[in-house]
Amino acid sequence: MKKILILSLCFLIVVGLSGCVSQVGEIGGEKTIKIVTSAPMRSINHGQDISRGVKLALEEVNYQVSNFKIEIVTEDDGDENGQWQESLEEEIAKRAVADQDVMAYIATLNSGAAKISIPITNEGGLVQISPANTWPGLTKAGFFPGEPGIFYPTGMRNFFRVCTTDDNQGPAAAIWAKDLGFKNIFIYDDGEAYGKGIADLFAEKATVIGLNVVGQKTIDRTAEDLTDELNEIKDLDIDLIYFGGMSSHGAIPIIKGIEELEMTAKFMAPDGVMDPAFIEGGVDATEGAYLTTVAVPPEEVGGKANDFYNNYVEMYDMEPGSFSGLGYEAAKVVLLAIEKAGTNDRGMILEEVSKIKDYDGLFGTWSFDQNGDTTLTLMSGNIVKDKVFVFEKLLSAK
Repeated sequence: MKKILILSLCFLIVVGLSGCVSQVGEIGGEKTIKIVTSAPMRSINHGQDISRGVKLALEEVNYQVSNFKIEIVTEDDGDENGQWQESLEEEIAKRAVADQDVMAYIATLNSGAAKISIPITNEGGLVQISPANTWPGLTKAGFFPGEPGIFYPTGMRNFFRVCTTDDNQGPAAAIWAKDLGFKNIFIYDDGEAYGKGIADLFAEKATVIGLNVVGQKTIDRTAEDLTDELNEIKDLDIDLIYFGGMSSHGAIPIIKGIEELEMTAKFMAPDGVMDPAFIEGGVDATEGAYLTTVAVPPEEVGGKANDFYNNYVEMYDMEPGSFSGLGYEAAKVVLLAIEKAGTNDRGMILEEVSKIKDYDGLFGTWSFDQNGDTTLTLMSGNIVKDKVFVFEKLLSAK
């Protein structure tokens, strides 16, 4: 049984942003640069996965780059149920920008939250790197009116991400569904930028390749019971239910409802659901669920990915989670930019991030395309077997 390690890369070009010059603080006479992370830290595991990955990257350099001591500030933009809160994300981003010691913002987990924080960090000249935002409109035109320009009030880019986007993951899932033999599909989404976005992209590709999309509906992402919703489609001869969203936004009530109503339809979802909380909450109902992710197992990559896996297990006495490698990679990029800049000038650090080319990362060497996204589009399909996410195959959007 192969163990999945979620590692994937993608970045955004940043051009010509003249940042704010910041005087770092000193602790015990040593200059300090702060890196802020922001993600939901309760109920679901993704935020903790990111934080652990970042900390591993900092441990490897002993929290020291050039003449600077590196300090991590871990923020929680979610509630007790793991759902991100607009007011919290706005407050955290503003606090990060106002702190002149902060040189990088590793955030967010949810694409909807990124829509709140990117304009704030953009105006503050602060580089923002996300380990998990996959909504294409944050960086690419043609997905939602006004995007991505509305996120960059200065007219210049400061946002990067270390993951491929949902215009790859959504179509790849539809192709996989067809390969698995599914024909009649009903789609639910949580109404969020990430969830509805990937659901729409899945639906579009599914229709193009000849699958029958029976219907699509946005659910109440706070609902604890969705059996009434499922009852409405129970007799429609559906063989696959696709859900676009997070594990804390309806995935568990849907999978439990499928079991309770003894429906024959299978369940498929993207990487926002590939969290231990999904299996813990859905228990036996999750057996056989299909999950896609912008990731591959370390044994499919080798090299640095294997080293990361071994070091992570040694440090935390647990396997990496879905976004551990992404958090790690985001931090490594920040550390490299700080080293190359050799200063605590936000603009110079941002410029160094934008210059990264032919980067030797966890997946190997990659570069930016014209949009600043990674040239790597590694994705995988996974199945829940005996309450474990098991790698099944590499996926492609073509």
